Amino acid sequence: MKLDSYWTDSSVAFVPAAAELPAQVDVAIVGGGFTGLSAALALARRGAKVAVLEAGSRVAAEASGRNGGHVNNGLAMDYAEVAAKVGVERARAWYHAFDDAVDTVARLVREEAIDCDFLRHGKLKLATRPHQLDTLRRAADLLAKDGVDGDIEILDADRVRAEVQSERFHGGMLYRRSAQMHMGRFAQGLAAAAERQGAQIHTGAEVQRLERVGRTHVHRLHTARGTVTAQQVLLATGASRHGGYGSFGWLRRRIVPVGSFIVVTEPLGAERAQALLAARRTYTTVANIHHYFRLTADHRLVFGGRARFAISSPQSDAKSGEILRQGMAGTFPQLGPVRIDYCWGGLVDMTQDRLPHAGERDGLYYATGYSGHGTQMSVHMGQRMADVMGGDPSANPWRDRDWPAIPGHLGPPWFLPFVGAYYTLKDKLA
Repeated sequence: MKLDSYWTDSSVAFVPAAAELPAQVDVAIVGGGFTGLSAALALARRGAKVAVLEAGSRVAAEASGRNGGHVNNGLAMDYAEVAAKVGVERARAWYHAFDDAVDTVARLVREEAIDCDFLRHGKLKLATRPHQLDTLRRAADLLAKDGVDGDIEILDADRVRAEVQSERFHGGMLYRRSAQMHMGRFAQGLAAAAERQGAQIHTGAEVQRLERVGRTHVHRLHTARGTVTAQQVLLATGASRHGGYGSFGWLRRRIVPVGSFIVVTEPLGAERAQALLAARRTYTTVANIHHYFRLTADHRLVFGGRARFAISSPQSDAKSGEILRQGMAGTFPQLGPVRIDYCWGGLVDMTQDRLPHAGERDGLYYATGYSGHGTQMSVHMGQRMADVMGGDPSANPWRDRDWPAIPGHLGPPWFLPFVGAYYTLKDKLA
């Protein structure tokens, strides 16, 4: 079993063409994940001189390459709860932003001819208890009533069993606009597209300090490989532990890095895989400590969840992998002692309100805090922030929102075990 991401291990690593850091650029982008690569592509298309500064040795190796491979629409929070807090109009707009985000991924895959097994087969949210199905029905009714999503459908237990070979589920809610793809191959294709348009991508270029020039947008970025002066800067870094709490302290105090863990089986074979998940959608269960799963193009089962509220490390990943193996066996006992080929963890950049945040502060642009729904939104916000930096603030769907610091969060998230215990108890009492 490899303690490594299946997406990165089963794709060819992108090798940047640029060697030396440029002394000056129009835009410097901190972070070579999907947000940064997408923004670089959009900005370079407009003729801007762009440099992506990635701390690691490979692009999209953090959250962008360590997720479950879902490209889902729908909010991370319950729509009714969001609408009650901010009103129907704003909640509807935010929900539709995720629809737009899936469309953005589909558009870029098509325009740039990215070979990444992109499929738009929908997402099925699964109820593991009868009362959860009632909750999903009420949610579907409200989404239709408020004119948010008329493409939702409730499936009863029999219809779910017809496509999910498990006796565990009482029904589900189908989101038809959701998709899936191979994250490593999408990242390689997105980076190559940005380079074709003239963007420079630099790995091993951790930004150690940001120095603002006067009260302008101009910054000097001091990196491990030299200094770059940029007319504009986009912070496209989330829960990655690169960069510490120095120049990025304002962001770090507003993001909780929560571990999410995944196992991938050996190839099951086409017939066995088709019997297991006949519609080949993305799937997620209804719970605070939930599971999510899907098949790959080579007929493996990807099975993930917040097995433990802990930071990812080889030891932590291995412990979480065993918990996920048990969860997979409880869901699909017919798989028996199937071999686990991959096990890894990653950091979800969770915000207090579980919604993305993007804007400008002290001359720096930022887009982050995707809270477990980042694959599609990170790509979308890269494109949108390019518009914002080009002079169109209305392009940002998350503009004009307060973002207070999380009380007591001044460094590593010491409180994660307590958060995990709270949500575990909440699920048991539900």
